[in-house]
Amino acid sequence: MTTRPSLPVPLSAALLCLASLTLALPASAADDPALARRIAAVERGLLPAVSIAGAPPARRVLAEEMARLGVPGASIAVIHAGEIEWARGFGVVTPGGAPVTPATLFQAASISKPVTAMAALKMVESGQLALDRDINGYTTLWKLPKDMDNSPVTLRQLLSHTAGTTVHGFPGYAAGSKVPTLVQLLNGAKPANTRGVHVSTRPGTKWRYSGGGYQVVQYVMTERAKTPFPQLLQDSVLKPLGMNDSSFAQPLPPALLSRAALPHDDHGKPIAGGPHTYPELAAAGLWTTPSDLARFAIEIKRSAAGQSNKVLSQSMTQLMLTPVMDNYGLGLGIDGEGQAQSFSHGGSNAGYQNTMVAYTERGDGVVVMTNGDRGGELASQLVRAVAAEYKWPTMQGKERAAVPVTPAALAALPGKYTVGNLGDFTVERSGEGLKVALRGDAFEPLYAGADGSYFVTSREAELRFTGRDGGGRLKAGSLDVEFARAK
Repeated sequence: MTTRPSLPVPLSAALLCLASLTLALPASAADDPALARRIAAVERGLLPAVSIAGAPPARRVLAEEMARLGVPGASIAVIHAGEIEWARGFGVVTPGGAPVTPATLFQAASISKPVTAMAALKMVESGQLALDRDINGYTTLWKLPKDMDNSPVTLRQLLSHTAGTTVHGFPGYAAGSKVPTLVQLLNGAKPANTRGVHVSTRPGTKWRYSGGGYQVVQYVMTERAKTPFPQLLQDSVLKPLGMNDSSFAQPLPPALLSRAALPHDDHGKPIAGGPHTYPELAAAGLWTTPSDLARFAIEIKRSAAGQSNKVLSQSMTQLMLTPVMDNYGLGLGIDGEGQAQSFSHGGSNAGYQNTMVAYTERGDGVVVMTNGDRGGELASQLVRAVAAEYKWPTMQGKERAAVPVTPAALAALPGKYTVGNLGDFTVERSGEGLKVALRGDAFEPLYAGADGSYFVTSREAELRFTGRDGGGRLKAGSLDVEFARAK
């Protein structure tokens, strides 16, 4: 959420995106006019997260949004009736580079976590691990430190982000940089660029996202299996599910790197040196394609229904999809009930933004992967476009009423705010209204709600200014944190 001076997206990037839309059309779409129309409707039907009441939602064109957001490439796989109905690549791996195709590799980032969770649950079913045993009972050379007492920390808690462990996420290591071992990473010892992982809140009492907790899971899994993590995941999940374009190799070998989309910052500029290396394999280390992640999602749906057990039993898959706390199961976010129940996970690495969502019973879903730091907004718009075209019961955006910003708010609210250790955001006046940059310097209108909150249309994010020292609370999905006016 730091600010930087804005730069225009080059016209050449927009032209590359437009040109690439005609590439990689699946033969099935070329032979099926109805499917071709569906794909075109998605490409031209991107929708905001929030629409203003009384105004029609502004549908946007994929190529134009890629250019606006500085996202050179995107790849999508759509699941319908329990199968991959179509997959396409858009744009390029980097400006001037090859077109993105359905076989182009992307860093999955945090979508690595549900894949890790499935492998860990496989070890539970084989008797190598137990969900509710103290995790330190499995380790010898390294033990998980605890701040307050000796309350046990369990695999169930680590997989559901309820263990009280620290370290939200990881920035990765620039190409060519020295990379820590797993124990160095867990201890926060050089050359690790994050602090050590420990327990700072009582286990089982609070949901708090922790990539660090998944690194504890990685350590325990490899200790018990006596197998390197990439090979362990290949054998237990990737190969059985036919995820043949997926690997936990970090860094990616040159032969595979030649197939990868390269990462770009929030201005669409290539990240120096190419993809960062993520030794945090369980939390962020997977390289894959949308089609492979769609296969993963399809297996979860089928296994939960008792139609497949390529990795897990029906009962274990159903446990994976059962919320533990705050609508989060064992490696997946869970939303809704019955025909409207869905499971999902997002992913954010340096220069990559992705999302995976699928219904538990309906057999529909979508995976979107992008190679730009502002690709999260693009991916969300694509999910809503698919939801609208396929008439899903959820995920089509919300409508909110807006009221005029008061003179008092116009005078008091502009400024810079900090959100703990997550970054900062900026509010500025814009004519008789306000605008906000929640990430970088990408400003957008900040609307006032009738209930005293302030919201944007690009995502489901809400600000409430409490007046205490100019601070308040930011809510965005499962995130609900305090912010303060910067000093």
